[in-house]
Amino acid sequence: MDGRADVLVVGGGIVGLATARELLAQRPNTRVVLLDKEPGVGRHQTGHNSGVIHSGVYYRPGSLKATLCVRGRNLLLDYVVRNQIPHRLCGKVIVANGAEEGARLDELSRRAQANGVPNTRSLDSQELRVLEPAVRGERALHVPGTGIVDYRAVADQLAKDLVAAGADLRTGTEVTGIRAVPDGVEVATNQGTLPARYLVNAAGLQADRIALMAGLDPGVRILPFRGEYYLLRPERRDLFRGLVYPVPDPAMPFLGVHFTLTIHGEVEAGPNAILAFAREGYRKSDVRVGDLLESVFYPGFLRMVNRYWSSAVHETNRSFRRAVFLRDLQALAPSLVAADIAPGGSGVRAQAVFPDGRMADDFLLLHSPRALHIINTPSPAATASLAIAERLVDEIPRDPSA
Repeated sequence: MDGRADVLVVGGGIVGLATARELLAQRPNTRVVLLDKEPGVGRHQTGHNSGVIHSGVYYRPGSLKATLCVRGRNLLLDYVVRNQIPHRLCGKVIVANGAEEGARLDELSRRAQANGVPNTRSLDSQELRVLEPAVRGERALHVPGTGIVDYRAVADQLAKDLVAAGADLRTGTEVTGIRAVPDGVEVATNQGTLPARYLVNAAGLQADRIALMAGLDPGVRILPFRGEYYLLRPERRDLFRGLVYPVPDPAMPFLGVHFTLTIHGEVEAGPNAILAFAREGYRKSDVRVGDLLESVFYPGFLRMVNRYWSSAVHETNRSFRRAVFLRDLQALAPSLVAADIAPGGSGVRAQAVFPDGRMADDFLLLHSPRALHIINTPSPAATASLAIAERLVDEIPRDPSA
C-alpha cells in the first residue's frame, strides 16, 4: 500500500487483529496497516493462554469485561463455526469449600445472573460428584457455556481475513517511536517510518510503552506475570470431564490453579502467577535487566507487594516447589499424585498496576491526540476480542484527520 494509512494498528495479537478486521468490515475503503514486531501474529498473550472461551461469570456487572465478554463469546462462537475452527463447549465447575468460599460462590452466581450468563446452576456435593467424580467440594457452580479453542488458530484466520480485505499486515516491524504531526502521526519502526492519520494501540504487554511514545501517560504500568502450567500425563487425562476451577479470591485478578482441557486433547494444571523478569519472560531463566528494573522501581510495584505479600510468597514457593503446586491441585482433586503431572508450558499476563499498588480489574480505553489505546488486556480479552473490536471501532473517528 502506497501513501499514508488511515488507521495504523500496533499489535498483532487477537485484539489488534480483530479490531483491524472490524474496521474494514464497517469501513471497507479504509487504508489499514497492522504492525507486529514478531515474525508472525498471536505470539504472546494470544498464543500462550489456556484457550478457554469464558462465559462472563467473574466480572463486575457493568464493567467492560462483563459486557464485552458476554457479547464477545457469542461473536467468537459464531466466528469459529463459520470458519470451521475446532472448539468445544465442555462447561466448567467452580468449586467451593467452607463458609467463606461459599459466600464468594453466591456472589459469582449473582454476577452470572446480572451479566446474562445463561444456564448456570448451583450444585451440592453429590451433584458435583456426579458431574465430576474426581473433584471434591461442598458446593459448586456449573457454567455449561464455557468452552475451549485454539486462539492462535483464531488469530491466524483473522490475519487471513485482513489480507483478503486489503489490509497491509507487516510482521517483523517493531515500533521505536511515535511523533505527532499536523495531520496525524509518524511512526518510526525498524523498517522505516510510516505516516498515519490515526493510531490504535493494541500492543498488549507493550501497550503502556506505546502509549508513552504517543505522548500519553496511561496512569498505569504493565507488570508481567508468568503463569506456569503442569500437564496431566496421558493416562490420567480422563480424570476430568470439563474445566475445574476454585472460587477465586476477589482481592486478586488471578483465578487460582485449576484444570483446563485443551482442544488438542491435553489437560493443563495451573497456572500460578509470579513476576516475570522480562516482559516476554516465559522461562525462569528469561531476564531482561531493563524490564526488571522498570518493574521493581515502579512505585506501584512495592505498594502492590505490600498489599499482596503473602500471596507473592506463596506463588513464588509454588513456582519452585512441585510438591506445593501438587498440594494446591489436590485441594480440587485429592486422587492426584506426583507421578500424574509433568512440567508444561507457560504464558505471561500483561497486568496493569496503578501507582498506589492496585491491580486494574477492567480493560482501560484511553485517548490521546490522533490515537486510541487499549491498556490491560489479560483474560478474558481473547474471548471478548471481537466485541472489544466493535467498541474500539466505535471510538475511532470516521474522519481520522478531523
